[in-house]
Amino acid sequence: CDNKSQSSSPQGGAIQQFLKRFSGKDAAAPPQMPAPEVSTVTVQPEKITLTTELPGRTAALRVAEIRPQVNGLIFKRLFTEGSDVKAGQVLYELDPAPFQAALDNAAANLTAAKASANRARAALDASIASVAKQKSVLNLARTNRQRYEELSKEKAVSVIQRDQSVTEAEVAEAGLKAVEAQVESDRKAIAAAEAVIQQAEAALKTANINMGYTKITAPISGRIGKSNITEGALVIAYQAIPLAMIQQIDPIYADVPQSTGEMLRLKQRLQDGRLNQNGKSQNQVKLILEDGTSYSQEGTLQFRDITVDPTTGSVILRIVFPNPEGVLLPGMFVRAVVKEGISEQAILIPQQAVSRDPKGNPLAMLVSADNKVQQVQLIIDRSVEDKWFVTSGLKAGDRVIVEGLQKIRPGSPVRIAEPKPAGNQQNPAKAAN
Repeated sequence: CDNKSQSSSPQGGAIQQFLKRFSGKDAAAPPQMPAPEVSTVTVQPEKITLTTELPGRTAALRVAEIRPQVNGLIFKRLFTEGSDVKAGQVLYELDPAPFQAALDNAAANLTAAKASANRARAALDASIASVAKQKSVLNLARTNRQRYEELSKEKAVSVIQRDQSVTEAEVAEAGLKAVEAQVESDRKAIAAAEAVIQQAEAALKTANINMGYTKITAPISGRIGKSNITEGALVIAYQAIPLAMIQQIDPIYADVPQSTGEMLRLKQRLQDGRLNQNGKSQNQVKLILEDGTSYSQEGTLQFRDITVDPTTGSVILRIVFPNPEGVLLPGMFVRAVVKEGISEQAILIPQQAVSRDPKGNPLAMLVSADNKVQQVQLIIDRSVEDKWFVTSGLKAGDRVIVEGLQKIRPGSPVRIAEPKPAGNQQNPAKAAN
């Protein structure tokens, strides 16, 4: 059959219809896939307080090891182990009998020394009186000698009488020298007796001190631990092993190390103006206990040590915490939340918005002005709760993709869901571990 008859047949019309539908000229374009939808947050700089957690241990404010200062036997123990004691409270008593005997002996020696000194003073008084008497005798003898010399010239007295007067004067002079020598000897005896008195007084004072040492008292107020000795034990003055230990734990120290590298970086941030000091509260420190709970009271940063530990490259920060309930004990492991300063224009983004390249560098996906995906590399300082603190790579107004990341690639168009704000104001920020 001819073409006309074929085209007019029902089968021919169907074929023509099929060819027209799928020919390149008349065929319809395939449907396009819609751009994927993503959720974003808009970067908004905010003011946050930067903190860092530093591990450390608690230490008693004051520690006193109780040791005896004299040898003796423990007579009594007068405290309860683990209790609080006051400065001056009697903790132990030594057997006082030998010390009382030594005290009595020293007192008797002092009495004897004073009696001896009194006798020496009486002898001196007698010698001084003898000197006065002997001077009178000498004066009379000299007068007689002179008178007999004159009478002898006139032949009024015999030579024998004259010689006798001379001898009497010489004897009187010798007698005066003797009693004067006795006075000097008595003065020396008094000086020696007074020295003996001083020695006896010192011995009595020592005996009194040793008697006082039989009562061993607490040098500081605090909590006392276990007793290392019992009644009846022999103790030695200043022995190596303490009888007990007292620790003052209210307030209490927390000593935490800070690396010198971090310390220098913090100083640089403050100098550059990236951080500001937080006024009076800058030195306030929070404490996290071993079980993860926060201690109820804040402490105060007391000082930074000036010596670097060569083995760790760190310096010690000492923080003082009030401890009225005795919750903190010496040697506990704690973490101190130390304030570094305030960042006035901090950029925080959700952690889910950050991915990593094969080298571990942090990346974020942004939505550009023409609604296309843009990849940027970030510099992250630390985590702040569930966000990252970004110091480079983002600016105010950037739209960061937080949901739908698995459906996009750089340069692809996207549809944006309703934007979300990028953080909360006044976040306390802490360093990432």
